[in-house]
Amino acid sequence: MESRRKIAVLGAGESGVGAAILAQKKGMDVWVSDKGKIKDKYLSVLQNEKIPFEQQQHSEDKILQADEVIKSPGIPENAPLVVKLKEKGVPVISEIEFAARYTDAKMVCITGSNGKTTTTMLTYHIFKKAGLNVGLAGNVGKSFALQVATEKYDYYVLELSSFQLDDMYKFKADVAILLNITPDHMDRYDHKMENYTNSKFKIIQNQTELDSFIYCLDDEVTKTEVSKRNIPAKKYPFSVKEQVPEGAYKSGDEIIINLNQNPLSMAVQRLSLFGTHNVYNSMAAAIAARVVDIRKETIRESLADFQNIEHRLEHVATIHGVEFINDSKATNINSTWYALESVNTPIVWIVGGIDKGNDYTTLTEMVKQKVKAIVCLGKDNRKILSAFSVLVPTIIETSSASEAVRKASKLSQSGDTVLLSPACASFDLFQNYEDRGNQFKDAVRAL
Repeated sequence: MESRRKIAVLGAGESGVGAAILAQKKGMDVWVSDKGKIKDKYLSVLQNEKIPFEQQQHSEDKILQADEVIKSPGIPENAPLVVKLKEKGVPVISEIEFAARYTDAKMVCITGSNGKTTTTMLTYHIFKKAGLNVGLAGNVGKSFALQVATEKYDYYVLELSSFQLDDMYKFKADVAILLNITPDHMDRYDHKMENYTNSKFKIIQNQTELDSFIYCLDDEVTKTEVSKRNIPAKKYPFSVKEQVPEGAYKSGDEIIINLNQNPLSMAVQRLSLFGTHNVYNSMAAAIAARVVDIRKETIRESLADFQNIEHRLEHVATIHGVEFINDSKATNINSTWYALESVNTPIVWIVGGIDKGNDYTTLTEMVKQKVKAIVCLGKDNRKILSAFSVLVPTIIETSSASEAVRKASKLSQSGDTVLLSPACASFDLFQNYEDRGNQFKDAVRAL
C-alpha cells in the first residue's frame, strides 16, 4: 500500500491552519509546527480537527522528513530551517500555491506596495454586488486553503504580498493586478530593489494570452519592467496622466474604463474613496470587473457605495472643527505620501515607529506645503527629527497613542486635520498596525 504523503506546515496562523485542514481533508499526513506560541483560536481548531502540532519549537528531524513543506509568509527564505529543507530538495511552498491545486475557480489576484487591501476589498465588493459566487482570501479574510477545503466558489479575489508570491511556482492568476512598486521590506530582499521587483512580477507568472494583466502606467518601476518583459497576457494599463487605448484613464473630472470599445465613464467626485491613490485603486478594480463582463451600472454603483477598510484613511471624528483621520495601515513612505496628498487642510501629522529603511526626502515637498506640526510616535525618532526639523517649526515626541492624540489636539485648531499616517511599522509600541489604529481611535473618542 502506498504511504500517505507527508506534509509539514510551518506556522500555525490563519494560513498555516487553513493549509493543514485542506491537507488533512485530501488524505495527507499533516504535522503543524510553530516556533512561537499558537493563538488560542488556532489551537482549538487544530485540537478539534485532531491535527498533530507542536508549539514554541521546530522539531527539525521530523520536518526534514516531509515530502513537502507549506511555509508561513512571515518566515524568511534565509531562515536556517528553510535553507536546510531546500538543500535537501524538499519543496517549500506557500498556502496559496498549495490550495490552488484543489480549485478550478477563476483567480483575480492583486499585489503592489500600496493599495492592495483597498483594491482587493473593492474588487470583491463589485463582484459580490454583481451576484457572482466569489470568495475573498490571501492577506485578507479567512485563509484561501480553508475556503477551498470548506466552500465552493467560482471566483476568488486574492490579495497577495511579495512574501506569498515568493513561494508560488505553478500558480496562475486569470486576472493579475499590479498597483505599484515602491521600496518596502528591503530587509527581506537583500536591500536590492531588483529582487523586490522580481517578487512582485511573479503575479504574472504562468499567464497565457487568455489571461489579463492590469497595471499602473504612471508607476515608473512597473512601466520600465513591462517594457522589458515578454508578457503574453492581454495588457490593460491605467493612468491619471495619459489616455490609453484600452484600460482606464482620467479625463478632466471623469475616469474612463474602456474595454472592447465599450467605455464606462464616471465622475471622480462620485467615487466613495478620495485621493489620487484611490482613483488608481478604483480604476484597477473596475477594469477587473469589466474583464469578467460585469455590467457597467453595477460597477458605477459599487464604486460609489463602497465602504473603505479600517485603518486606511479612516475618518474617526470631527472634534471642535478638527478632523481626525486614522491611516495606521500606512507603514511605508509611499502610503504616507498619498495620505498627505489627499488632505486639503493644514495637517498635524502623527508619524513614527520602526523605520524600514525610509528615505524621507520624497515627502519633503508635501510636508513643506501641508504640515504645520509633527507629533512623533515611536521609540527612536532621530531620522524623522533630522528630516523635518528644518521644514516644520513644531516637532514633539510622544510614546503612546493617547499622549500623541492629546498633544496633536492642542497643536490643532478648527479647520485642521490630525492625520495618523506613520510611514513605519508599529512593533516598537504596538502589537501591529491594527492595535495602533484602534488605540488612536480610542484616544480620539476620549478627548
